[in-house]
Amino acid sequence: MNHHDNEIVYAKIHPSIGIARVGNSTQPDGFYIGPQVVDPDPLPPGAYRDSTGALKREVAEFRLYGYDAQGRVVRELLMGDGVHVAWTVELANHKAAWYNFEMALDIPEAATAPPTTRRNADVADRKSLSILPGPRTVSAPNQEGPQDQFDGGTCFGTAVPLGALRTDAQGRLHVFGGQGKSGSVDGKPPVTFANNDGWWDDTSDGPVTATVTLHGRALKVTPAWVVVAPPNYGPQQKSVRTLYALMTDVAVQSGQLPAPRMPSFRDDILPILRALCDLQWVNAGFAAGFGYGAPQYFLAPDYLRKLAQPGQTYAEMRRTVLNSFRNPEDHDISLKPWPWVYGDAMDIPMPPTPRAMTALTTTQLALLECWAKGEFKADLDATPGPYRHIDQVPVPEQPAMLDRAALEFCLADAFHPGCEVTWPVRHATMYMEPYRWRHRAEGDPEPDFGSTLTSAEVASYNGPLYAQFPGSITRWMAIPWQTDTASCRSGYDKQYDPYLPTFWPARVPNQVLSLENYQKVMDPSLERPERVAAFNARSDWDRTLGEGYQQQLQAMVDHFDRQGIVEVRPGIPNDPDFPPVMQVEDRGGQALSHEARKQTDHEMRVAHVVGTPRRGT
Repeated sequence: MNHHDNEIVYAKIHPSIGIARVGNSTQPDGFYIGPQVVDPDPLPPGAYRDSTGALKREVAEFRLYGYDAQGRVVRELLMGDGVHVAWTVELANHKAAWYNFEMALDIPEAATAPPTTRRNADVADRKSLSILPGPRTVSAPNQEGPQDQFDGGTCFGTAVPLGALRTDAQGRLHVFGGQGKSGSVDGKPPVTFANNDGWWDDTSDGPVTATVTLHGRALKVTPAWVVVAPPNYGPQQKSVRTLYALMTDVAVQSGQLPAPRMPSFRDDILPILRALCDLQWVNAGFAAGFGYGAPQYFLAPDYLRKLAQPGQTYAEMRRTVLNSFRNPEDHDISLKPWPWVYGDAMDIPMPPTPRAMTALTTTQLALLECWAKGEFKADLDATPGPYRHIDQVPVPEQPAMLDRAALEFCLADAFHPGCEVTWPVRHATMYMEPYRWRHRAEGDPEPDFGSTLTSAEVASYNGPLYAQFPGSITRWMAIPWQTDTASCRSGYDKQYDPYLPTFWPARVPNQVLSLENYQKVMDPSLERPERVAAFNARSDWDRTLGEGYQQQLQAMVDHFDRQGIVEVRPGIPNDPDFPPVMQVEDRGGQALSHEARKQTDHEMRVAHVVGTPRRGT
């Protein structure tokens, strides 16, 4: 018995919102655990595919932590040694039974838009459109079996499995989502980005709960949630406005968290600047503006040193950076302020509204203002450096790290509708505490909103922005998910810029460094101008989808695994034209041998430390 166990009075599940992602690998090892720290080491090249080239599923791992009466973490609660845990998860998919997505219903433009109508409005039995396999429970280490599969649910009479539960050797929970399958009841092809009647897919979401006894004493357990989302085609990328940043702002604006007063340069400011630079690997416009050697390459050592230095010497430099970001208070409708990302009210042609472009959150802008004034922690070189693995994180800090890491790799850019989740998550009524959604009680069904859904109904008491139930998060998303992933691109107004603004390049790349061009860059036998040209060239990520919009939608449905994964590979140290670390498109079929992969992995990990101090392992 742990001598601190008597101090534990309740438990909480972390991450508070876990993210799983679909993949079509059917091999036993065809999965990987999703990010558990904010700055994880990249996986080695080829690690996101199995030996056949199929995409592995990203698995959401959940852990239990015991807390004392003061809300302090005592320890992780693992099965055994007096701890009994029964995990329960219920996944569901209500996309076909919900309403069409036209626009975010909480923006001013929605108030005057036509009412949103139901998907598959001619189907009278609405429940037949929902995929409802019911809850599954696991209660032993290394549990995995047919009874733990989320099967039995149907849509249009078609069986649609949604995933499975497993536990590891210590009893931590692993939630597997679907395999990226979607289909049409009548064989009709998809025709639009979000609302394809007659279609289903195997994304989902739902509550994660647990019953826990500690040495025979029952503990109250704060529940969590899991979202099964599309694949992450840019696994090292973060949006400039992540889902974590958005949910932090929701908590600050609602009074659930205090407003930050003294930002950390390393933890609060640098991630914003780094995200702009890292998007160079997934968008040609960002590569030209923020890429290696570009005017605003914030990660250049001399530039970074100046930006990280407080005082008056570089105050104007900091202020010019701050003033380059879009500020919603200015009501600016220009495309030019940073971060060059489309917003919720985006349309073609672009409407004259400031909500047609994304801005940072109010909290992020406030942190940048403090930094510009010189009111920040100058901790760029503080030791130890960023954690690379959850086991390196002190136990009291692990819950918050798990919560943040899962959300840092999700988007809060244009909710149109989005990649993992969409606009309802920016409402404080959705939350029981910061980063944790309310759960709807059994026996308290949501009201039937009828044949249409208006912005007024959405905002009403006990509407869809309050307590949640299985499938209520992902129902707002595109059906099937592949059509939205294939549709949201960049540079819609070619006369303005063929690459900018962009939608979701951190998850769905626009332009990438191809393997062919990477190999030219790394070939010292070639003339330098040819290598420089190859480095600066970017290939369209969606070139594999063929020609014609309808063809591209169907190609993504049929072959989403053929799309490139943007992976980290070693570059060239100490070179004025080439960075020491690069990110390169992997389209499968270019598997490395075991020895070659080990060598590349070693080189990549060594190169990855440049500019980001590393903790000891």
